Amino acid sequence: MQVAPNSDGIQKLLGAEQEASRIVAEARKAKAERLRQAKAEAEKEIAAYRAEREGAYQKKLAESSSGAASTLERLTKETDTNISQVHADVAAKKNLVVDLIVKHVTTVKL
Repeated sequence: MQVAPNSDGIQKLLGAEQEASRIVAEARKAKAERLRQAKAEAEKEIAAYRAEREGAYQKKLAESSSGAASTLERLTKETDTNISQVHADVAAKKNLVVDLIVKHVTTVKL
């Protein structure tokens, strides 16, 4: 009956092999789960970063648009002020210039 002890050893080896296979399968399953979770977390972080950058871009865009509008408004006011000043200067010195031109046109130098 030497067959029984060998058979028992083979059964132990088969049992150990099955246990090892089960452990390896569980480890692979756990690794796949960790990878899936890591990928999901990375996608969340990417989405959050993308949203943050998009918000910063929109804010910068709004600031530059409002900056352009305020610059246009400021330049329009300055231009209107300068035009008003020129009209005032013309009105103030109009008679003087007309008199000067008439004097030079009517004066004959011999």
